[in-house]
Amino acid sequence: MNIRPLSDRVLIKRLEAEETTKSGIVLSGASKEKPQEAEVIAVGPGKTEDGKLIKMEVKTGDKVLFSKYSGNEIKYDGIDYIILKQEELLAIIEK
Repeated sequence: MNIRPLSDRVLIKRLEAEETTKSGIVLSGASKEKPQEAEVIAVGPGKTEDGKLIKMEVKTGDKVLFSKYSGNEIKYDGIDYIILKQEELLAIIEK
């Protein structure tokens, strides 16, 4: 990976939308809703506030939830990513 987020930013890759519903109905591409789950690809070092480094709570490989309209979508090497601040993440998914 050649993208290294700065400060308290996180690079995430949206997880794939499900092809079928729980009841077995196959969804077409237009009816699929973009998932709000993603995998953390890269993490910045954290931000400095009042001279102290505030460390990141997420790490590479974590599965996270994020708001529909947060972050900036980018395309790198043909792959879609989202880069956002750590505070825009809603939760870490623990399984």
